[in-house]
Amino acid sequence: MTDPALVGVDAVILAPALLPALAAVLVLVGDAGILLAGAAALALLHDAGGGPRDTTVTTALLLAAATGGAGVAASRDLGAWLVTLELATVPLVALVALRGSRTAAHGALTLLVTSVTSFALLVLGSALWLTATGDAAFAADTVSAAWGDPERRTVLVLAVTVLLCGLGFKLSLVPFHAWTPQAYSTADIGTAAALATMSKVSAAAALLVVASALTGTGPDAGRVSVVVGIVAAASMLLGNVMALRQDDATRLLAWSTVAQAGWVLLPVAALSTSGLRASAAYVLVYALATMVAFAAVARVGTGPLARFRGLLRRDRLTGGALALALLVLAGLPPGVIGLVAKVVALGPAVDAGLWPLVVVAVVAVVLGVAVYLRWFALLLGEPAEHAPAEGGGGGSRAVLMLGTALLVLLSALPALLLDLLS
Repeated sequence: MTDPALVGVDAVILAPALLPALAAVLVLVGDAGILLAGAAALALLHDAGGGPRDTTVTTALLLAAATGGAGVAASRDLGAWLVTLELATVPLVALVALRGSRTAAHGALTLLVTSVTSFALLVLGSALWLTATGDAAFAADTVSAAWGDPERRTVLVLAVTVLLCGLGFKLSLVPFHAWTPQAYSTADIGTAAALATMSKVSAAAALLVVASALTGTGPDAGRVSVVVGIVAAASMLLGNVMALRQDDATRLLAWSTVAQAGWVLLPVAALSTSGLRASAAYVLVYALATMVAFAAVARVGTGPLARFRGLLRRDRLTGGALALALLVLAGLPPGVIGLVAKVVALGPAVDAGLWPLVVVAVVAVVLGVAVYLRWFALLLGEPAEHAPAEGGGGGSRAVLMLGTALLVLLSALPALLLDLLS
């Protein structure tokens, strides 16, 4: 029989060998998600109208953000990682400001201050990482060597904590989430969709780059898991509780982002290759469902949830697409891919014995079901006497149809996504 202790040792030894293949998969999946989210956000932005100059500017800014997001997924050295991560963020600040209203300018300023603060933390964390490992790259072998030295291990844990704080702003993790509802509600719907999807996939890719270098630290990385687990748990709970109190569709989706970011972080706490794959799978499912929800809001219009009353009877395409997206986010059938993503995200935490985090996640599931079913119930109701007419152009309609088709396909064949990540 194999000694159980040797199994753990073998896992630590084999982890660095698995990282190149894992990194290639994460780059492929991350880039695909970023580009698809960018294309969908661009379609929603162009539906909003504007002259040729506006179209050119918004297209250039979104392409720049997509380039940064695609670059950060492939970055393995500190310098490229920092530059591409900011490139994925700063153009979206300009898109918020381009709406031209006073509230949009205030939201853009808040987002800019947040971005600068985040960048300062990321630079500090990178400096601490370089000090601890002596390597200007996210490499598992140098991290493993630093982890074996008690003094350097302390600096490395501090570096990971500071980097997580910096990425927390990008991912809308608690307690770095305060900008999210304001930025979403003051930006136009296409920009809000880009912030909720493309920006989050980029930030998740940056997080997975850091986490992939930590998978070789073995079972002694308890302090890192505790820090990551606390942030994930706080995000899941607070995001869902606040979403339950929202009556505005955009702000509800903003707080939904906070809660779903906790789910993205949850499997990372296990610091395993399976956890990284689970996190990548979850952020893709979340981004797809959220983009469909934003496309539906673009057709109905922003404002109170009462605008969506009876939507399934007034517009079956928009109402059906939004209903499926909400069920996926809640993890309820027929949105099977949402349930599968949650089960897959819980798996690494269970395997690592992070039972308090698992219990919090189960509570978050119940709260999340209440959040999304409250909106879902309105879709089934009787339409109001003076219900608003559905608007939107061909862009939002295309996003709805393509996004819904992908959700149906993945719900019918969830193995497609799981096989891609394995």
